[in-house]
Amino acid sequence: MVCRQFSGSAPISPMTNRFPHDDGPPVAAVHLSVHGLVQGVGFRDAFSLQALERGLDGWVRNRRDGSVEALVQGDAAGVEALIRWAGRGPPAARVHRVDRRPADPGEAATVRAGFHRLPTA
Repeated sequence: MVCRQFSGSAPISPMTNRFPHDDGPPVAAVHLSVHGLVQGVGFRDAFSLQALERGLDGWVRNRRDGSVEALVQGDAAGVEALIRWAGRGPPAARVHRVDRRPADPGEAATVRAGFHRLPTA
């Protein structure tokens, strides 16, 4: 599995906390594209479960090109752990690579509480 970053960007950088007076861990938001045999193998359901177990918010969906796309937001350590999991995926998946980039502010603003499966794009 290869993990690439778009346009030479640095690893996920913490964003501001959700609540101004929250002293909790830093929050990160990242956009992922997972390539390989990742559709028809339960990847989205397993990814959603992994995200929920880590207390992360966001969404996941299939792409018409055969990849899986996700936007994940939450505790930076949890986000990193989910990205590592995505590099393996569920048992039937064969992940070739995971492309990642920090979510732009507009994307991060669209994240709703919980984790959601969106329609194919």
